[in-house]
Amino acid sequence: MFRPGVVALLGLLLSVSLAFADPVGAYDVEGSDPGGGATYRGTVEVARTGETYQVIWTIEDATYTGTAIGNDNVLSVVYASAGSTQTGLAVYSREQGGDWAGFWTPSDGTTLGKERWHRR
Repeated sequence: MFRPGVVALLGLLLSVSLAFADPVGAYDVEGSDPGGGATYRGTVEVARTGETYQVIWTIEDATYTGTAIGNDNVLSVVYASAGSTQTGLAVYSREQGGDWAGFWTPSDGTTLGKERWHRR
């Protein structure tokens, strides 16, 4: 049988690993436009909204809001730009250390942009 101290340590390790796996949190973001275009930097906030997530990017003076589905390893987001008709799709996978990386494209896109989220 496990001693109480060992059980507590295992519980702590499990909770820490789950905290890094869950996409909820604040991130610094860096990316490039589709087709290898311009690079950009900003922030991303991810919040749980029931079985889905709300994702809000702030890139320069623009705000993009998305709804995501996923799990501890993959996140798929449909997004829209505030004040314009731009919509699109982004797909991310979890990396070691709690960062996320993926690809995105506008809804009428034919090439992919790249994006990486660095957990704050």
